[in-house]
Amino acid sequence: MAAENLRFDVNLSILFTELPMLERPAAAARAGFDAVELWWPFGGPVPGDRELDALAAAIDDAGVGLVGLNFDAGDMPSGDRGLLSSRSTSQRFRDNIDVAVGFAGRLGCTVLNALYGNTAEDTDPDLALENLALAVTAARGIGATVVVEAINSHENPRYPLTSAKAVLDVVDLVPGTAFLADLYHLHRMGEDIEELIRTSADRFGHVQIADSPGRGQPGTGEIDWSTVFALLAASPYDGFVGLEYKPVGPSEDSFGWLEEQA
Repeated sequence: MAAENLRFDVNLSILFTELPMLERPAAAARAGFDAVELWWPFGGPVPGDRELDALAAAIDDAGVGLVGLNFDAGDMPSGDRGLLSSRSTSQRFRDNIDVAVGFAGRLGCTVLNALYGNTAEDTDPDLALENLALAVTAARGIGATVVVEAINSHENPRYPLTSAKAVLDVVDLVPGTAFLADLYHLHRMGEDIEELIRTSADRFGHVQIADSPGRGQPGTGEIDWSTVFALLAASPYDGFVGLEYKPVGPSEDSFGWLEEQA
């Protein structure tokens, strides 16, 4: 019954990709969800007003809420995983801050994910902290929290934050940030995610899930979801749990695990 006490949202950047982006909010609503989240869905840091208006209208018309949004993280399909830690991409991140925060505020979204960025020759940890602080200042204006996540090195060998400790060390240095606990990535790195929930759920700013190791929906991998959901439901964390998995088959057929868990 633990899953019934949790609030789930659908990440429309990885689910319902069978459809154009503007049709995905309505598809999520038809599947029974009232909340969605997104990676930065535009091709650059400063999209045109028409793009912003069209996506906002699609979300509003579907009757779903936007509960999570990534800042611009670069060309994700090509392997980019954030912009804020590199001197060559820092300005692009800064150009995106007000646009992303403005779009989030327009839709009542209060979680903004700042991917740290792959290690490069011009990586500057001090610059990363400075850019996170700038994002926090902007996010406070709409009552939002900036979150930082760990990503597994199996698929992202140049991403430097690969553990809960590494992320929490960054969060400790930038007041106003919180830990995005992506349980898929953490499990892939060998972390005890059940113990992490027991000890650190009060530091979570958002939670995302996929089964490990395949990144499919719950029930397709090794994670004991009944225990995980029970721990989350009993923990201090009261935010949404984002479904950020690659569905095995059509997206609309991938939610049977929810009924089983309930």
